[in-house]
Amino acid sequence: MKIEYTPKGVCCKKIKIEIENNIINSTDFSGGCSGNLSAISQLVKGMHVNDVINKLENIKCGTKETSCPAQLAICLMEYAKQKEPQKVTNK
Repeated sequence: MKIEYTPKGVCCKKIKIEIENNIINSTDFSGGCSGNLSAISQLVKGMHVNDVINKLENIKCGTKETSCPAQLAICLMEYAKQKEPQKVTNK
């Protein structure tokens, strides 16, 4: 499944994610701190959606209430809610 998400309150303008069987295959951030976001994309590749949510959901950027990684987690939480009838489970 391919997801495109518009984050709020951060420098990044768009997050594109490809997920298969609740595993992240790829993540692409448009805008933001390219080095850091490229690293995050590589780190979350192959991870289960729930694990990424747990690690990133409360990260803040400076004095902002959120961050690009937290926005990725929010996107994944929305994905998980859509999948809920099929139960997103951690393998």
